[in-house]
Amino acid sequence: MAGHSKFKNIMHRKGAQDKKRAAAFSKLAREITVAAKMGAPDPDMNPRLRLAINAAKAQSVPKDNIQRAIDKASRGDAENYEEVRYEGYGPGGVAIIVEALTDNRNRTATNVRTAFSKNGGNLGASGAVSHGFDRMGLITYPAAAGDAEKIFEAALEAGAEDVESSEDEHAIWTAQDALHEVAKGLEASLGEAESAKLAWKPQTTVELDESNAATLLKLVDALEEDDDVQTVWGNYEVSDEVMEKLG
Repeated sequence: MAGHSKFKNIMHRKGAQDKKRAAAFSKLAREITVAAKMGAPDPDMNPRLRLAINAAKAQSVPKDNIQRAIDKASRGDAENYEEVRYEGYGPGGVAIIVEALTDNRNRTATNVRTAFSKNGGNLGASGAVSHGFDRMGLITYPAAAGDAEKIFEAALEAGAEDVESSEDEHAIWTAQDALHEVAKGLEASLGEAESAKLAWKPQTTVELDESNAATLLKLVDALEEDDDVQTVWGNYEVSDEVMEKLG
């Protein structure tokens, strides 16, 4: 377990959800509804629902919106959303995993394929790139939660596997099946996390130049703009210098 790592996996650009607040609320509510429908409507009895609610709270989703999403599942009148994963390649050979919740696989597949093809990428077959990632739990805290040493000690005590601290945040990695318990342990010592979810951690990363980075970020934006897409993961790194040039 390392206290600090130079590895930086960019999942989305800061501020993207701020620009699409309504869409972000909708996606978070969809995850809450699916979690409540698949398990108990009580977050204390349903780890996935608890994580979904915490994620919604971290994005300032109103309590009424959260409760409506749970009630929708409890009444049995929620849409039948299906979890779907797409895998492909972006500019510079970057590996990308797209997670979606959809009530129409054909629509979502078409939209995802179009986003890839219009932005320098190619949609691959299932399993095309996921073998290069590890399925893990990811818990994030803002930098203000404490210095790297404090976070490291709390994470170690809670049973986490790795910690990566940067100027913006602390990323705490856990075993997939330990996410809920580690999140509970960290909450006791650090307070509520900014987010806690299952994630895809790349085993190796690809550093992009300015041209490929610009195209890739357009691809990520196009994917995230789709209502059915929940999360986009990639094995790419973009230096601070390149990001500054891209604005």
